Amino acid sequence: MCGFLLDYNPQQEHDKMSFINLLSLSQKRGPDAQGYWNQESVIQMGFNRLAILELSSAGEQPMHSFGGRYTLVFNGEIYNHLALRKQLKFTNFRGHSDTETITTCLEEWGIEQTIRVLDGMFALGIYDHENKTLHLVRDFAGIKPLFYGKKGKHIVAASQYDQIIKHPDFDNESIDAKVLKLYLQQHFVPAPFGLYHHTYQVLPGEHLTFFQDGSMQQERFWEFPNSGSDFITDEKEALQLLDITLAECVQDQLLADVPLGAFLSGGVDSPLVAAKASAIDNKLNVFSIGSDSIKHDETERATAFAKTLGCHQTIWNLSAQEVVPYWSEAMASLHEPLADFSILPTYLVSKLAKKDVTVALSGDGGDELFFGYERFWSIAKNAPYQHWPSLLKKGMYGADKYLFKTDKINSVILSKRQDTAHEALHSRFRKNWLESIAPDLKHSRLPESWNVYDYPNTSDERVLLQQMQKAEFYGMMQKTLRKVDLASMENSLEVRVPFLQKKMIEASMRIDPLLNGGGGKQKELLQQLLQKEYPSIPRETVKKGFSVPLSRWIREDLKETFFETLLETDVSQFGFQRRELETLLQDHMQGKVDAKWALFTLYAILKC
Repeated sequence: MCGFLLDYNPQQEHDKMSFINLLSLSQKRGPDAQGYWNQESVIQMGFNRLAILELSSAGEQPMHSFGGRYTLVFNGEIYNHLALRKQLKFTNFRGHSDTETITTCLEEWGIEQTIRVLDGMFALGIYDHENKTLHLVRDFAGIKPLFYGKKGKHIVAASQYDQIIKHPDFDNESIDAKVLKLYLQQHFVPAPFGLYHHTYQVLPGEHLTFFQDGSMQQERFWEFPNSGSDFITDEKEALQLLDITLAECVQDQLLADVPLGAFLSGGVDSPLVAAKASAIDNKLNVFSIGSDSIKHDETERATAFAKTLGCHQTIWNLSAQEVVPYWSEAMASLHEPLADFSILPTYLVSKLAKKDVTVALSGDGGDELFFGYERFWSIAKNAPYQHWPSLLKKGMYGADKYLFKTDKINSVILSKRQDTAHEALHSRFRKNWLESIAPDLKHSRLPESWNVYDYPNTSDERVLLQQMQKAEFYGMMQKTLRKVDLASMENSLEVRVPFLQKKMIEASMRIDPLLNGGGGKQKELLQQLLQKEYPSIPRETVKKGFSVPLSRWIREDLKETFFETLLETDVSQFGFQRRELETLLQDHMQGKVDAKWALFTLYAILKC
């Protein structure tokens, strides 16, 4: 993990000092070394390095290819880079960094072929000296961030959004009302959008080319596929595929020249990753966060996993009062609007891990790929009745609500569209609150290209689950990845996600969705793999997890910071009505409503 900044402007001389000041905003992403390169009147590139592979100067960036055609800045890790080296003619490598592997692939194979063979997490900025073109490339899962601003022929790209909006050519841009509304509804700004005009994000799996005349070419080199039908339906075969593939992905991701560990919770995904890692590294360090809440604390179960593996476990037990002092530290990581208050425990476990390691493996992505969220099944169980007459569906819903407490059917059946119901499950900002606080947005539409939850109705449960899986991949999973990136990078910690390696994603899509759950079960295949790894530990029947009591904190411990941020900040630039905002805050304080999600969504955008 690192941070880079580049400024491509063929029409204007570059100001190195202001460029370095902007580059320094991402110094926590890469505290080990800073690099700078420029080609007068065309481009300048800067890099903050967190050294993971090849700790010597042979791994420093910006890096030029051996033939001199390409100059590269690269954030991320390429797990198959040693295998790629064996396919190259060039052998006179200065070191063993994956950056040097990429530059050599570029020289021998060109950009198009190179980005298709890379397996890992990456954001690339490539300058082609021969064609005088700039290329921005982002990995297929969107693990690594890549923001940019574009005005005519001028391009600024960076690892952090604040580096774009603080650039002199973009710091006076107005807010895009459509994107603001999308943020308030979804609690983050998804790619390809930027909150301010002329600012954007590269999509997962996208390659952008910028030419000297100001034109631009867009290409998707990988996309999550649409619904298929040729599934593995045999449970034993599916389990074997997942077991082998996860082990391979974890082994690939253990490549590092610095200490490496893993996050460990009491759930399913991170214990599976830890089990595969400890089978290779029997001295694996694992890190867990504990709570003083019996209802939410999962350290007892996490400790049982660690003892079974023989890992060295470090636990940080924190009461709610002990966590509050770290609030400001965690909020300092918000370099873009993002309202997910689980960023606090993510920040804390990253801070804990950084004391001993520089790289940590995480279980993120398992829920999205293997239908681990209740919302998958909450919507899917209504699928057989989707095309029934509206009046009949209302009757069924009422009867089920009375007889079975919506166990068989829920209110989703009343929605005209399944995708609309799905999208609505992610919005925690009540419509009436939003319209009173931001009345100018009442008639504003969402961006025209926002189509993540745009899929057709179907009564086929398998097809519906696949459509939801793709929507989650490009929807809420992107929010989770941004949270993890921001929280870990604030601690100069690289987090790797084996579940989101390319072959694991592709393996998940080969398996019949119905093998993963339904009938009250979730992530069934991963649960069975977990039982295989930890046979003496019974299956968890009640989901736990480190919980942030934000509702109470806003009323008590964080009252001052929320009042100061929400009521003393100039909210007019967002079109927010201060009086309505104050009313909502006071209603929350008095316990009339629980508006924590709405208040934190507003707080997060004002803090960044």
